Amino acid sequence: MDKFQTVREKAVPLKSNDVDTDQIIPAQYLTSVSRDGYGENLFRRLRDTDENFPLNQERYKDAKILVAGYNFGCGSSREHAVWAIQGAGFKVVIAQSFADIFSNNSAKNGLLLVALPEEAVSRIWRQCQSGDLYLTVDLESQTVRTDEGEQFHFDFDPFRKHCLLNGLDDINYILSFENEIAEHRKASRKEWFVPTTAVASGGR
Repeated sequence: MDKFQTVREKAVPLKSNDVDTDQIIPAQYLTSVSRDGYGENLFRRLRDTDENFPLNQERYKDAKILVAGYNFGCGSSREHAVWAIQGAGFKVVIAQSFADIFSNNSAKNGLLLVALPEEAVSRIWRQCQSGDLYLTVDLESQTVRTDEGEQFHFDFDPFRKHCLLNGLDDINYILSFENEIAEHRKASRKEWFVPTTAVASGGR
């Protein structure tokens, strides 16, 4: 997993609430056995049925920050939804709130989710629609800034922050304590403990 770096990217407004994982990546496209290829079908059903859908608009084609409403990522637990968003080039999703399982999947795959109050999201939507809006998202300071100097603070779980900033998934995080684990095992070893290899060879 890559370390999360401060990003300054164009934002695209998705003015919808309760966007579920089947809208993000429809079930008929869950055919790959790897993470590759999902990005091209991000929001496929919505893009095919609505020519004015934001991701169909030329002005937003280079956007890397998605700005949605509340309860984003609800529905099924498919991890493919995160893969599709990342595969389409998005680095950050900003919304009023996120579904729990989607939040966990995102954290474990390196996708930053930023929860902001309704008024802040609405202000960002309005600015997106009035012209190109670039946002700077800084996880270290937990802020979202516009080029005009407007700033929004967001809360973030300290453990997940540490993992994202250091590019650690759950396994990598555990392995980062390899020396401490080895020392603990050594200190906890009992004199009466006989390794299975020794038992098999008659204790020699």
